[in-house]
Amino acid sequence: MEYGNFIDWYNALVKPTWTPTPQFIGLVWQTLYPIILLTFGFVFVQIFRGKLPRIIALPFIVNLVANIAFTPIQFGLRNLPLASLDIVIVWASIIWLSYKIWPYYKSLALLQVPYFIWVSIATILQLSITIMNW
Repeated sequence: MEYGNFIDWYNALVKPTWTPTPQFIGLVWQTLYPIILLTFGFVFVQIFRGKLPRIIALPFIVNLVANIAFTPIQFGLRNLPLASLDIVIVWASIIWLSYKIWPYYKSLALLQVPYFIWVSIATILQLSITIMNW
């Protein structure tokens, strides 16, 4: 699929007036991805070292898979309802992973707050776009 095709498709969707620009969305993710990489990487290293139970990895894995799947679902499949479900999973898994890591590393859980805030906004936006284009 060509870059312009999915941008044209997205631009043609009915969206709320408060929809951030694609440039702003990109800037937010450029800020969040290093936080996600470092905090999630730390968790997986601690699991590998035996300092955290392996089960702690589950919400982090769910989050990563759902986060990575969003763009192909939204722009590749152009499936708004499925993208909405996916982003709700991303959102819920941030709560889940923060809850699971809190007893071990409170600061790591707190570092997820910007990610949670942004995904909360993105979830409301995605659900709005889905409803508006139903």
